[in-house]
Amino acid sequence: MSQEKTNPLLCDPVAGTCEMPSGEKSNENVTIKSENKPVKIVYYTDPICSSCWGIEPQLRKLKLEYGDYFEIEYRMGGLLPDWSYNSGGISKPSDVAHHWDEASLHYDMPIDGAVWLEDPLDSSYPSCIAMKAAQIQSDDKAVKFMRILREKLYLEKKNIAKWENIAEAAKLTGLNVQKLKTDYEGDAKRLFETDLKLGKSLGVRGFPTLFFSDGNNNQLTVYGSKPFAAYENALLALFPDAKKKNNLFANPLSLFTIYPTLAAKEYAVILDITTLQAKDILEKLSKEGKLNKKTIKNGCLYSIK
Repeated sequence: MSQEKTNPLLCDPVAGTCEMPSGEKSNENVTIKSENKPVKIVYYTDPICSSCWGIEPQLRKLKLEYGDYFEIEYRMGGLLPDWSYNSGGISKPSDVAHHWDEASLHYDMPIDGAVWLEDPLDSSYPSCIAMKAAQIQSDDKAVKFMRILREKLYLEKKNIAKWENIAEAAKLTGLNVQKLKTDYEGDAKRLFETDLKLGKSLGVRGFPTLFFSDGNNNQLTVYGSKPFAAYENALLALFPDAKKKNNLFANPLSLFTIYPTLAAKEYAVILDITTLQAKDILEKLSKEGKLNKKTIKNGCLYSIK
């Protein structure tokens, strides 16, 4: 492995991963139990992982088409503990800015790397711990919370290691901000340590990593940002009886009732159309005043009015 790949913020768009510096792997054997549905997915991610932002279209589509057959458990990876390393040409936050702009073009998802120039993060641990605190209140709200955190980071250039930005995201999600702060300073730290320990046991070496399990010791791993078929095939290999739900949306705005914000790439992947077709539809709806549009240098995010 080249030295370049050892830096966690130098995500490799071709491999579709943000890799951790290699550490000692645990020999512990872990079985993932599926509890309520035929398949369980353990998803190792990090709020600041650009490759994880890159798989939002595929993950959202998987939930819509096959959500009846799997449950998903979000685990935090701790991509950036601090800046106490120097590798791969990245030794300080400003080195990440150009790389994120390149990742945005590769994934066709809106990212403004200038956050690393204007208000750089010193660690991803605060946002990981905040996610664990949100999960104490509600798993569903926690997923929405992480989406808002990422939008703040990638589009609004907000430093999501700062409490005020975490609190604002929590408020927008409808979480109890005071409880979140209490848990953030207490139990959530322990839960995050548990995630890190389990990740080591499972051999997680980068993000995104998705472990698919049927609860009978049959397990498949999809490592990195891959086309939708890779995630669909993993699910079907473990549960062949899964039937795709055809998402026949009544009108072009229907999808926004499920996902309040969508990038053109997400809209395209979910509806099986080209990104160009998606942009034409979304631009028309925006000009008609039916959608809000947030534009940054590397793309747009649309939301319902």
